[in-house]
Amino acid sequence: MDSKLTFSVPRWRLTRWLVGVGHDVPHDVRVALIGSLFGTLPIFAGGVLNTLLVSTLGMLRHPSAWFVGWLVLEVVICGARLVVLLTAHRAAAQGKPTPTDIYLVLALAWAFSVGYGVFISITSGDWGIATMACLSSAAMVGGICFRNFAAPRLAGVMIFLSLGPCCLAALFAGEPLILATLLQIPFYLFSMTTASYRLNSMLVSTMRAERENSYQARHDELTGVSNRAGLMAVMAHRVSSHGHHAVFYLDLDGFKQVNDSRGHPAGDRLLRLVAERLKALLKPDDVVARIGGDEFVVMTRSPDRKSSVHFGDSIIAAVSLPYDLGDGVPVAISGSVGIALIPEHGTATEEVLAAADAALYVAKSLGKGRCAVAVERVDAGARWALRSA
Repeated sequence: MDSKLTFSVPRWRLTRWLVGVGHDVPHDVRVALIGSLFGTLPIFAGGVLNTLLVSTLGMLRHPSAWFVGWLVLEVVICGARLVVLLTAHRAAAQGKPTPTDIYLVLALAWAFSVGYGVFISITSGDWGIATMACLSSAAMVGGICFRNFAAPRLAGVMIFLSLGPCCLAALFAGEPLILATLLQIPFYLFSMTTASYRLNSMLVSTMRAERENSYQARHDELTGVSNRAGLMAVMAHRVSSHGHHAVFYLDLDGFKQVNDSRGHPAGDRLLRLVAERLKALLKPDDVVARIGGDEFVVMTRSPDRKSSVHFGDSIIAAVSLPYDLGDGVPVAISGSVGIALIPEHGTATEEVLAAADAALYVAKSLGKGRCAVAVERVDAGARWALRSA
């Protein structure tokens, strides 16, 4: 399965229950677990060929309605599963909803058809075909556990449907020795289902850890906003989308004095409060990052220069309001902002950041609480000229 594909979470009550892994599992982890159930075509083909081969041999050996029905059932279910699997992969590749509910129901139907074949093979009295059917079912159970442990309930139900009929058939087989399956099969069902749950727990724990590591790698530990790595990843995506965006490079005026006079804990609290104020200004698709000691970068969608300057002024106004650092003495700082526009000032992340940084330098030279917009220079030998907003 392509890990980049996203498959829909099931909507039906039964299918939701089958793939349930606990209410505390994050949504993105649930989506990843659903995706793992779709597997790859070679894995699917192996199971299909095995069941079709055994059912065909059974029909050739016993051309009765029971065995013909088994083969027909296998062909119909396996054909439907193949169509749904290909449709799901195609839809996922196009970012469309996938037929996950139908796919899961067909998985149960396939497990039922395997169990049906086991039952009629044992009760036929032909121990050759019965042995082959039971061996095939047992082998498929291993595949079910390995392939579906992302949804242990689904794996357990499929194991029960495919191997459980051995117990029922033993009551009608007329062979006392077969009655031993009444003890063996329940134990096997319990052990394989337990293994599925344990493998699922390990998988979820691993995915949680990867998710947490990925989050920490892209976010600032102090403020919780994006860090430089997270910002660069978002900017690279936004720049490649060819939309109009604005990048605001903010430097806090007066932060060093607060940090030196009130101590680092007060300075840290001030940075967290600044980050909260910046986040309050943003729309859902905007991003804010802390990329240095008291330097922040905000990226927003912006249709034109005028609206960008207006937003830059909003940043300065928000940052300049007094802060309560916990000792009852309000603290006031200000901010300077350099603005770069995409694509006007560049189509590469480093290029745009450099333009915003250069604009910030001019804004600070004009005095506190100002913003400046980068503009392209026309004279040779230099890339950027800057003018006050």
